[in-house]
Amino acid sequence: MANKVIITCAVTGSIHTPSMSPHLPVTPTEIADAALAAAEAGAAIVHLHARNPEDGRPDQTPEAFEPFLRIIKQRSDVVVNLTTGGSPFMPIEERLRPATVWQPEIASLNMGSMNFGLFPMLKRYKAFKHDWEPQMLENSRDLVFRNSFKDIEFALRTLNETGARYEFECYDTSHLYNLHYFFTEGLVKAPLFIQTCFGLLGGIGPHPDDVMHMKRTADRLFGDNYRWSVLGAGRSQMPIAAMAAAMGGNVRVGLEDNLWGGSGRLAQSNAEQVTTVRKILEGLGLEVATPDEARHILALKGGDNVGF
Repeated sequence: MANKVIITCAVTGSIHTPSMSPHLPVTPTEIADAALAAAEAGAAIVHLHARNPEDGRPDQTPEAFEPFLRIIKQRSDVVVNLTTGGSPFMPIEERLRPATVWQPEIASLNMGSMNFGLFPMLKRYKAFKHDWEPQMLENSRDLVFRNSFKDIEFALRTLNETGARYEFECYDTSHLYNLHYFFTEGLVKAPLFIQTCFGLLGGIGPHPDDVMHMKRTADRLFGDNYRWSVLGAGRSQMPIAAMAAAMGGNVRVGLEDNLWGGSGRLAQSNAEQVTTVRKILEGLGLEVATPDEARHILALKGGDNVGF
């Protein structure tokens, strides 16, 4: 498995709003189709959020996830990763509900509280279809995305009972140390799937030195007990993916993290980004992991043991 790289595709998220791109999946059918196309293009894992189909706002009710989870399960063996981040404006109890009910193979888990600044996007986007979109962006000026030790422990104790494993989302060095605390306490088990996240205002930046710093810190804290993956926000998506892959890491792409397919050009789909990063990986002499290979690498419970 040494040359196998796991591609995760985060197909919609909660940060970008429908007015920013006509290609952002909103309805259950759009989310299912996007996930299936990403899997066909080479994604071993799809990271999923739900949205209100009428206005596109984030929706963390389990019922909002059910339609696309059923379709994906019926038509693909791709690994499903459900968000527990939801929207940074939501409390942890609300954010956990879909993963608690549907018991996926993987759930995302943010590893520390942080400022979460989305308001700079108001300089780029002026016309919005829905009132909630500019309000959400403006309100992020005073937003602390809460992920306290109490919240994280609650999430772990709740979801450990389901057999789910985690995509540990680490936006700064302190988040790696927070994860190390829970690792030493025995609440999480190796192999840890650590997603280091770069370029979001409030977290660590996207400079290559930042990538190296997070990798060195994770190596020192976890040694051989983790599998590394990266996401770069916006224009840093592909450069950071290429850098990490060359260093032995796994990669995440998708419209949750970046709406663009090139300079000044919106990505037409999530699958387009998967295809682009796959070409980068193969150009480096690396092979793309299948869903079953990703299950082996990450020691997942298997697609027959989920709740959908």
